[in-house]
Amino acid sequence: MRLSPRARLAARTVHIGAAAGWFGAVLTYLVVAAATLPGAAPAPTVGGYQVLALITVVVLVPLSAATLVTGLVCSLGTSWGLLRHYWVLFKLVATAVLLLYTRSIENAATIAAKPQWSDADRRVLADPTHVVHASAALVVLVTALVLAVFKPRGLTRYGQRRAAGHPGAATVSR
Repeated sequence: MRLSPRARLAARTVHIGAAAGWFGAVLTYLVVAAATLPGAAPAPTVGGYQVLALITVVVLVPLSAATLVTGLVCSLGTSWGLLRHYWVLFKLVATAVLLLYTRSIENAATIAAKPQWSDADRRVLADPTHVVHASAALVVLVTALVLAVFKPRGLTRYGQRRAAGHPGAATVSR
């Protein structure tokens, strides 16, 4: 199903807006995670992990889901297709992986909310994993942005088969 030009622009606008918001939310998450990490005092650590959990549930998950859904609409509703080009496939997989990762904050927020921390709890809360993963998420999101802007050539095997079977199927106007 091809989208009309107006529907394509609307879907792309929502997609870009959601992706930009997602990028900002990951950046905010990174700052809060970095500020929460070194805290030996329980109150700032508990508060930091509560904020991280809130950012995840209220901002990251909805924006990443909106990016995924609108990306699917954009790819399926245009000649780019979902599985024809490597850059589209990368963006799809990266979005799904980043969306799935958001579940990891729940464990740390639950531990931080305990009235007493064991040594194992302190090790979990001091682990820089949230800073590292948020930094990696920013790299992935910037890579997805660059791929979306430059749309590098390179068809998947499926795209090559489609192009061979349908002359002109692989040529897409930008």
